[in-house]
Amino acid sequence: MKSSTKREGVAARADEAAAVLRSVHPEPPAVAVVLGSGMGSLVDRFTNQTVIPYAKLPHFPTPTVEGHAGNVVFGSVEAARAILFQGRFHYYEGHDLETVTFPIRVLQSLGVRSLILTAATGGIRPDLRPGNIVSLSDHINLIGSNPLRGLNDPRLGERFPDMTEVYSKRLRTLARAEAKRLGLDLIAAVYACLPGPSYETPAEIKMLRALGADVVGMSTAPEAIVARHAGMEVLGLALVTNAAAGVKETPVRHEDVLEAGLRSTPIVGKLIRRMVLRLAGESPGDTGLTGEFATTG
Repeated sequence: MKSSTKREGVAARADEAAAVLRSVHPEPPAVAVVLGSGMGSLVDRFTNQTVIPYAKLPHFPTPTVEGHAGNVVFGSVEAARAILFQGRFHYYEGHDLETVTFPIRVLQSLGVRSLILTAATGGIRPDLRPGNIVSLSDHINLIGSNPLRGLNDPRLGERFPDMTEVYSKRLRTLARAEAKRLGLDLIAAVYACLPGPSYETPAEIKMLRALGADVVGMSTAPEAIVARHAGMEVLGLALVTNAAAGVKETPVRHEDVLEAGLRSTPIVGKLIRRMVLRLAGESPGDTGLTGEFATTG
């Protein structure tokens, strides 16, 4: 009974946080973007911004990792609107997976239909180089748990959701087409998700390569699982910021990950802008903002 109450509490808490966001934007955008390590500055590519710190939203913890500012940003690309999460929560910070994926439940409460997840990753495949952008075709969840564990609330999704197509084939096709227009080779890749916070050992990278993983990181998979449970279409875009341990004889450092993210932000930003335009154009809505938060740009 305790698990059932907790699961029902997730829906109620998500509705509370969503209500605050609706007070700012009565008809929230249908497209959302979660920005990973080093990618927070992508919000600068959106105009007519309204910024809501996580601290102003009920039940949102504060990110503790450098490169995760902790804001919800409503922004525009021409006439299209999107909601962006500038920073995420991680399992390695000590959060349970329910907390890690709470922003996705808030998006579900808002009625968001398309979700773009971004991440910084280590390249396992030898041909991947820092600066490459990959489109996630699948993932291997090696965190050791599943965010859907516990009694299921059917209001949130079905008990046994199908994960054959976690990352939407339709959105991947659209992303490849938009990338081609930018002269960008968007590489398909399988993402291995580990708990962190230590980077992987060379032996672990060899294991991941044998399992069929192309890139590795410490996020994204739990959010994608919950988004699919919620009925959203998911596009995963990962930036290769470094060679994984053992691929090259150099240590892996978080500051290098952030620096690589900043260098590659312009091209990632162009692709995300194009995807927001495509997806928002499928279901245009009201773009008016109201409430206590002032427009900032």
